[in-house]
Amino acid sequence: MKLRLLLVPILVMLIFMLSRPAGADTARQVVENLHSTLMSVMKQAGELGYKGRYDRLAPVIKSGFDFTFISRIVAGRYWHNFSEEERGKFVEVFTRLSIATYAGRFDGYSGEYFKMVSAKELRRGRLMIKTVLVKRNRDEVELDYILHNRDNQWLIINVIANGVSDISLKRADYTAFLKKKGFKALLDKLAEKIILEAG
Repeated sequence: MKLRLLLVPILVMLIFMLSRPAGADTARQVVENLHSTLMSVMKQAGELGYKGRYDRLAPVIKSGFDFTFISRIVAGRYWHNFSEEERGKFVEVFTRLSIATYAGRFDGYSGEYFKMVSAKELRRGRLMIKTVLVKRNRDEVELDYILHNRDNQWLIINVIANGVSDISLKRADYTAFLKKKGFKALLDKLAEKIILEAG
C-alpha cells in the first residue's frame, strides 16, 4: 500500500513532464528574461530615461528575437527584390525600431506584473508561450509569444497581444508602403518612428 502511494506522485510528475512540449523550458526562459528586463526598466524608468531604457533593453531584445526572420516576413515578396545591402539595412533599422518601441512605451511602473500561463506546441516545431500582463486595476493583456528554434536557440518571431498578431499588422503596413513608395521611403518612415518613440 505504501509503495502504491509513493508511485502515484511519481507517475503524475512523469506524465506532466512528458506532456510538456520539447524545449518549452528553454523557450520560456527567453520570454522570462524579456519580462524581467522590462520590469526592471519600468521600475527605474525615470532614473534611466529613454536612452538608459534603450541601452538596458537592447542586448536582451537582440538576443531574444530573430530579427532577420521577422524582417523577411514583414517585407513580404519585396524581400526578394532587396539587395544584400538593403536587406542588412532593413534588418538593422527594424531592430532599432523594435528596441525603441519597447523603450518608449515601457516608461513607468504602477504595479503591473507579468504572469506565465502555459506552453503550447505549434506546427513546424514552433512553440507558443502564453503569458498575461496584469495591470494595476487587475485588467489583463494576453501576450502570446511565438518562438522557433534556430541553431539550437529559441528565438521570438511574433508577439500576439489580445489576439492581434504584431507580425501580421507590420506585414500589411510595410508591404502596402513598399508598393506605393518603395524601399528608401520605408526606411525613412521607420527612422521617423524611432525618433518619435524617443519622445
